[in-house]
Amino acid sequence: MKSNIILSGALGVALFFGNAVLAQDYATHGMYTEPTTGISFYTSMEADGASTGSFTTTTLGGFTFGMALPGNAANVDSYEYIGLIVGSLINGTGWSGLVHGDNTGAGMPNHLMLLAWPTGVGNTIATSLRYSVSYQAPVDYKGSAKITPIYSKVNATSYTLIYRCENCLIFDDPTQPSFNTSTSQGTFEWGWAQSSVSPADKTNPDSNIGQHNNGMGEFQITVSKAANAAYAKWAGMSSTAPTSSAASPTGNSTATSAPTTTASATPTTFKGVPVPAATSYDYVVVGGGAAGIPMADRLSAAGHSVLLIEKGVASSARWGGTYRPESGWLDGYNLTWFDIPGECNRIWNGGSPGVACTDLDQMAGCILGGGTAVNAGLCIQLTSDQPNPPDWDYNFPNGWKSKDMQFATERVFSRIPGTDHPSMDGKLYIQSGFDIVRQGLAAANWTSVTANDVPGKKDKTYAHTEYMYINGERGGPMATYLVSANGRNNFHLWLNTSVERINRIGGHATSLDVIATNDGGHVGTVKLTNTTGRVILAAGTFGTPKILFRSGIGPDDMLQQVQQSPDGPTFINSTDWINLPVGYNLADHLNTDCVISHPNISYYDWPAAWNTPIEADKVSYLMNRTGPFAQAAPNIGPMMWEVIKGPDGIDRQMQWTSRVEGSNGVPNGNSMTLSLYLGRGSVSRGRTTIGKSLNMVVNTLPYGDPNDLTAVGWAIDNMVNALKTIPNITWNLPPPGVSGADYLKSIPLTYANVGARRANHWMGSCKLGTDDGRLPNGTAVVDTNTKIYGTDNMFVVDASIWPGMPSTNPSALIVTASERASELILALPCPRKIGGVVKKGGQCYSNSGGASGRFGWWNWGGRGIA
Repeated sequence: MKSNIILSGALGVALFFGNAVLAQDYATHGMYTEPTTGISFYTSMEADGASTGSFTTTTLGGFTFGMALPGNAANVDSYEYIGLIVGSLINGTGWSGLVHGDNTGAGMPNHLMLLAWPTGVGNTIATSLRYSVSYQAPVDYKGSAKITPIYSKVNATSYTLIYRCENCLIFDDPTQPSFNTSTSQGTFEWGWAQSSVSPADKTNPDSNIGQHNNGMGEFQITVSKAANAAYAKWAGMSSTAPTSSAASPTGNSTATSAPTTTASATPTTFKGVPVPAATSYDYVVVGGGAAGIPMADRLSAAGHSVLLIEKGVASSARWGGTYRPESGWLDGYNLTWFDIPGECNRIWNGGSPGVACTDLDQMAGCILGGGTAVNAGLCIQLTSDQPNPPDWDYNFPNGWKSKDMQFATERVFSRIPGTDHPSMDGKLYIQSGFDIVRQGLAAANWTSVTANDVPGKKDKTYAHTEYMYINGERGGPMATYLVSANGRNNFHLWLNTSVERINRIGGHATSLDVIATNDGGHVGTVKLTNTTGRVILAAGTFGTPKILFRSGIGPDDMLQQVQQSPDGPTFINSTDWINLPVGYNLADHLNTDCVISHPNISYYDWPAAWNTPIEADKVSYLMNRTGPFAQAAPNIGPMMWEVIKGPDGIDRQMQWTSRVEGSNGVPNGNSMTLSLYLGRGSVSRGRTTIGKSLNMVVNTLPYGDPNDLTAVGWAIDNMVNALKTIPNITWNLPPPGVSGADYLKSIPLTYANVGARRANHWMGSCKLGTDDGRLPNGTAVVDTNTKIYGTDNMFVVDASIWPGMPSTNPSALIVTASERASELILALPCPRKIGGVVKKGGQCYSNSGGASGRFGWWNWGGRGIA
């Protein structure tokens, strides 16, 4: 099938909400009195011009939003407003959207969205109230918000809508935690987005909409300027606006000359396959990503019956994946966009539907391969025998020190060696950015290295990027570990299947409940081998905590949340809860984007290459696996490293990842983004939690420690100084004369701006350690064998076990941790078998026999697995 272009979360506005300081304001503000109604608005305007990525200040045709508030709104919280939308139409088509933010941000998840567009019938404008919990299509809002139209006008290039929005500053959808925006705090945030393409059915307020393509951003509402004593008079105006509205099933949205359309969410159902009732498994591994695939391979190689469950669809064509460009240039080839390195950033450019997870507020790949299927495939080794100090020694307890990790590291890099010259002709392509930056680094006495040859040298060094690519295609666990696992009769793979919960008796897991997430997924209860069976959770930093919460393992407040959710009637009794700090210790590489420009840097249009690749480059790749498409987009490199000692005396590892594209308002062309990641040594931590609808959110951002930020500021100053000798270089961000510390002050650490500050390397939510989290002041969820405290056959092996952040991109390190964990798990004695014999040293064989249902169960429409 071709990929769907409907965005899973259509208003990609910031996509996050916050709990820190003021978010960014990308608008020009003023006052405007609309002549027909006489209503005075405090306006936020985006200029007419081509949009240039996230948080734009321009949009083709322009965009204006205006707000009027009650006269006392600065002193008494108001939950309503009168709004003005002046949206642009390109060739007579388009839609506009608003995100009703709060006092700290205007992120899409769990914020009320208003979508509006002309229906094509006179001056009629369709409006729709929606919301989303994550990167997924917004659904109908079921709260108490009500829209009353006041005035509308449509012409060939724009449309105007004035409306009253009651209870729109309260978020009270009954399926989600409620909150309100406080006008008495003086300011709050608002988001916007536009598209030049109309919805699929303009006359239907509940129509699907495509991805915004005409700008998006955020601005701040100043209450004192929007408040007006004449508000009550304006609010009582009779409507002259023909509209078509969609809102909650309460019927609280009206229309004046067109019937109100009430939208209702239709649950998606799939054709599931019943779980085999007579089959049990020695090991069930949950999550087919960087940790789950190697774990399943190692366990099956030891002779155990292993079931690997992945909630997503196939990614690589090798495993039956079918996501290809609509133009058809990959049709007939055993390739999908996941296989081609040059298409690796597709998920950020319209490729998220069906790929990105839909139950969390961050971007993650819910697809076979997980992050290793959708990321740039960086493959950077951590030293196990050199000083710097080794990350394993710094972050992990005994049993996980660098000396303990040596054999696991050797096994990983013997199978996935990595390469910094991925094109099959051994050449590097489109290196203008690398060549410019290298000039400055060399002049500043930074050392050029081959990263994986000297993994311990990460201070004032730089390198070409190391990738998990093999033979010009994406490699990693899917091309290695999964291939060997799939060759065994005792290995079984289920795709399109979500594990809802683990059923347990006390601390002993007995089975898992699963549902289908797509046609062909499994439905029912998966049995573990009686007494000796084990569960390995490898569902990732958000997916694993979600399963644990729903299985009665975690802090009381999260388990109480699940108790009040749809799971409530069947949720495990509170007397069997296991209280562990699941969700705490959340970590990520704090990202800070800097931007330079140089006349000799040239941009390669990777997004355009999705459907219209340069012919010579297309042929070179398809025929020989050579050329730009054999490298990661968008021209990543150089990688640079430096160690900075913070004010607290802690050495902090910095990694710069360069890419040839603009950002933060600096357009593509001759610009280059230098992304600074704060790694090992960072002390900031956050928390992930579960909502009433069982969606996962980042509740507390893992950024912001003053010592962390000071060290980042110094690293920026050092890089500016290192590149100053490059002739004709321009520093766009930070601007000339602005210190790193002052630049950081201009970039908010809020949920509204988290898209610019995260590296998407989330880790740590199920911390590994020796301090049992059930005890006072205990912080660990799993012990040094990766076994969950309080259980005898439940384990966690994925990014969530990391005590602290590593120096580099984590994919290869997660594979290495899985290799190490497999050693430890296989060496453990099995739980005592009732009436049987205790088997030690991992020699725990069941009498379940070879269960049917390995990969060959799946009907791939005749496609072979090559």
